[in-house]
This record gives sequence, structure tokens and C-alpha cells, in this order.
Amino acid sequence: MQATRHCLVCSTRGLLDSRTNFLQLAANMAAFRRTLACVSLLSRNTAGVPTSSRFTRQRLGKLPTVVRSNWISLSVGGGLCTIPFSQQVENLSHDALIRRASSLVTDSANTYLSQTTLALVDSLTQYSKALHTLIALQKRYLNSIGKLTPAEEDSIWQVIIGQRVEVGDKLEECKRFESNWLNAINLCELAAEAAYNAGVEPASITTRNNLQVAQSQVEQMRQLSLDAERKLAETKAEEIQRMAEYASTMDKMAEEVPEAYLRED
Repeated sequence: MQATRHCLVCSTRGLLDSRTNFLQLAANMAAFRRTLACVSLLSRNTAGVPTSSRFTRQRLGKLPTVVRSNWISLSVGGGLCTIPFSQQVENLSHDALIRRASSLVTDSANTYLSQTTLALVDSLTQYSKALHTLIALQKRYLNSIGKLTPAEEDSIWQVIIGQRVEVGDKLEECKRFESNWLNAINLCELAAEAAYNAGVEPASITTRNNLQVAQSQVEQMRQLSLDAERKLAETKAEEIQRMAEYASTMDKMAEEVPEAYLRED
């Protein structure tokens, strides 16, 4: 028992000495060596005496809270040993904090740009597909002018009208995602400039590279949708021309009807 008290007193003194200079490693190591010496003495003096972790915890529980908060517990030879443990707090300057914050901003901006680019590219793809479907329907109708019954013509026109509505919905979706994408572009440009001014050049370069890739992807899909819109306009012009020709043909056929069929008996 006396050896145990002696161990705890030595350990407590080691901790109090280390607290006078918290960040000095030499003091901590000295306290650690004294604690190990006490543990060695305790193991020799209490040979054959069963150790009780509950008893040891009760003894340690009587230590002041301030002392116990800076100690860590280790299992040594079946007993409990406590050694002082100090946490070093990193002293960051204002410049370091600004650099860290600018890196976080560029990461968030890149994530926002990635998501909005994906949404815009997907919406442009769906818009182009809807345009090509509408073009195919209208060409099918043009090739069937004069060959369809009124019921069949009405049916195909219902399908064309429904597809035109879908094209309009896809276009509105593209505009909505494009607005978010433009906000992401502006945000990334500001984040890249802020990172460069803060001295975080790698983050600035990465963000500018991501901007170029995103703009290239969106531009490619825009070209595809513009080509589809051009083809749709050509199909509409062809439709107007074919309808005019069909109407002219029907008028000529009506004029060629013999007057005998128009007379009343």
C-alpha cells in the first residue's frame, strides 16, 4: 500500500511539473520515466498480491479532475499505469487560415460546377433527342400527305402535338439548369482568383482546368441541340411547302371537274 501511494505521489508530481511547461517534451518524458519506475517498484513489492482494476480506478478517481484530464491509461503487467499526455495546439497565422479557407471554397465550387454541368449536359441531350423524335414524326407525316384518312391524319397530328409539348418542356429544363450552370461558372472564376491571391496556386489551377472542361462539354452538347433545331426548322419549311403544293393540287383537281357533274338535273 505504501508503494502504491508512493507511485501515485511520484506520478502526480511528474504531472504537476509537466504542467509548468506544457509544451516541453523533455518534461513529459521525465514524468513518463518516473511513472514507469513507480510501476516497476509496485510490481516487485506486490508480487503474489492479486491486482484489482476496480481498486486502482477507485484510487485514481481520488486524483484531482484537472490532473486526471491530462493523463492516459495503459495496461502494464496486469495493472493500470497512467502517463501524462499533452495535446499541442497548432498556432496558425491569418495567412494560413485564409489559404485553408480558400482551398475549401475551391473544393465546394468545383463540386457545384461538376453537378450543374452534369445536369445541363443531360438536359441538353434529352432536348436533342426530343427534337429528333419530332423531326422523324413530321417527316413521316409529310411522306403520308394525301395518303391518310381523316382519322389517321388526326391521330398522327395528336402525336406530333404531344411531342412538341415535350420539346418545349425539355427546353425549359435546359434553361433552368443553364442558369445554375452559369452561377457555378461565375463562382468558380471567383474562387480561382481568390485562391491565387491567397497563394494557393494548385487549387486555382485545378479550378480553371475544371472550368475549361465544363465549358467544352456544354459547348459540344449545345452544338448538337443547335443542329437538331436547324433540322427541325428545315422540316417545318418543307412541311409548309408540301402543304402549299398539296392545296394547289387539290384546287386544280376541283377546277377540272366537268360542269356536267355540277349541274342539277
